[in-house]
Amino acid sequence: MKRGRNPTYAQGESPAPMVREDVVTAYVVEAKAYEAMQRRLRLLEGLARGEQAIADGKVTRHARAKKRLARWLK
Repeated sequence: MKRGRNPTYAQGESPAPMVREDVVTAYVVEAKAYEAMQRRLRLLEGLARGEQAIADGKVTRHARAKKRLARWLK
């Protein structure tokens, strides 16, 4: 199976597998790569929550949202 390039890692920064008794037990990644993955995960979770809110009809008009957020928009 051919694996695609993972944009999270720069060249030479791919995760290193930890092997115990011929079984991969974990992967070690650089702190910078881990933080990038966490940011991406938070973004994707936020997008999923937004899509679910739209599907559930939990939306508001732009004018109403702007009025509610006026104190932060000053």
